Amino acid sequence: MPKRGYHHGNLRQALIDAALKLIEDRGPTGFTLSEAAKQAGVTPAAVYRHFEGREDLIAEAALQGYEIFAHVMEYAYDGGKPSALGAFEATGRAYLAFARKHPGHYIAMFESGVSVNKTPDLAAASARARGVLEKAAEGLSEHIPADKRPPAAMFSAHIWAMSHGVVELFARGSPGTRSPYPPEELLEAGIGIYLRGLGLIPPDA
Repeated sequence: MPKRGYHHGNLRQALIDAALKLIEDRGPTGFTLSEAAKQAGVTPAAVYRHFEGREDLIAEAALQGYEIFAHVMEYAYDGGKPSALGAFEATGRAYLAFARKHPGHYIAMFESGVSVNKTPDLAAASARARGVLEKAAEGLSEHIPADKRPPAAMFSAHIWAMSHGVVELFARGSPGTRSPYPPEELLEAGIGIYLRGLGLIPPDA
């Protein structure tokens, strides 16, 4: 592919797209800026018009990922419809769906070591995504007596951790970690056990 120097029509996004492909194929530390430039079809020097280094490029990929993730979570939550329970369960499924559909973004967000506080925009996008799950948890926890009600942030963090664990262990094809059950069923069962423990859904007969 011929080098296009500084004349690339959308160099910044081309570099992010190249980084996402490399992250997906090699992991967040498995490529150089020069390789991202080559993938995008530009000279290595052109990269530095937009990014100081690889971490900045990965942070931008993570930012875009969090923005997509927040939109996916908000769509799944759907303002708490059709019920607090249904909306809450939908956000858990949305987490798994996002990880499968956007693996490069997911890795940049959660496995690259880039802090969500690296930039104000990244922190805001991350908080927006977390806020959807906290809102879902808050709506559902209103059905728990006040003296037994866990904080919404704790409630949502438990489900986030469970969703993340299912993704990491069983949904991304890691060698030697194939589950005898589909990841969706594992997550649904885990959330069900958790919610039964809080008295939010009745026990099995």
